[in-house]
Amino acid sequence: MMHGEAVIQVGAICFRANPDGILEVLLITTRETGRWTIPKGWPIRGLQPHEVAEREAWEEAGIKGKAKKKPYGYFAYLKRLRNDRSIQCVVEVHLLKVKKVRPTFPECRERVLAWLPPTEASSQVPEPELKCLIAGLNAKFKLRAGK
Repeated sequence: MMHGEAVIQVGAICFRANPDGILEVLLITTRETGRWTIPKGWPIRGLQPHEVAEREAWEEAGIKGKAKKKPYGYFAYLKRLRNDRSIQCVVEVHLLKVKKVRPTFPECRERVLAWLPPTEASSQVPEPELKCLIAGLNAKFKLRAGK
């Protein structure tokens, strides 16, 4: 779990095409600070990273889908701990194609969800590397990116 001075996490950039064929990315709020981010969490013994990404997407956002095995990229952030300390985390990000969105899921009362075009979604997250990963989806997919 440790990587030098950083702790490793696994995350999912959940994406779909809306009925107009416009690419949308899911953002969720964090429980402690309410900032926008993607579903992410700690590695789980016995699961591959892409399987952890799928589990986090379900638990934190009610998303059912298939995550790519190969990481899409990485981003770093400072995670605030309950004791007012912070630790450096590096998140291995997997793309997850959304198949279903469930209204009820384990953390449904603790988070807000938003579906946004990649350009708009990237402007909502504070981490520069995550901004780049999300914004890069416009070029990666042949769907219309919206405004």
